[in-house]
Amino acid sequence: MNKRSIILLVIAGFLGVFLYSSLTSVKPKVIENAPDWRVLEAAQIEARENDKLIMLDVYEVGCKYCRAMEREVYPDTTVRIVIDQGYIPAKIDGNSEELIRFNGEQISEKDFAQSKGAYAFPTVIILTPEGKVVKKRTGFMNIDELRQFLYNPGS
Repeated sequence: MNKRSIILLVIAGFLGVFLYSSLTSVKPKVIENAPDWRVLEAAQIEARENDKLIMLDVYEVGCKYCRAMEREVYPDTTVRIVIDQGYIPAKIDGNSEELIRFNGEQISEKDFAQSKGAYAFPTVIILTPEGKVVKKRTGFMNIDELRQFLYNPGS
């Protein structure tokens, strides 16, 4: 082997190790105490069976405020207590063309979100099991704001 081959081999090895370590460090982290998010159809069935409302989190993949709520607000113990006692939590991507089922009909997540008035993200929508909007709020909510929003579902 000549010098050039050895140098290229060392560089390739270094790049391989660097790439491997970089990719393993960007795995999504599991968020402790996160709500048990359901798909919307399952949330609708469970809400009917348990006589609860659906708390729908409409997010967007690239939204920093959506990620902040997911990391900092939803896992809060007091928020979780309120969600677990009165709501069935569900999430949809407000910009996704992925099909979901609600009331027996297929619709894209984006079209469903827009039909409920969610055009900006994050938006939290409180729904009856039949799909009627009880109330909604768009924008980042801190722990106290979300808890207050959830305590009074009819206002």
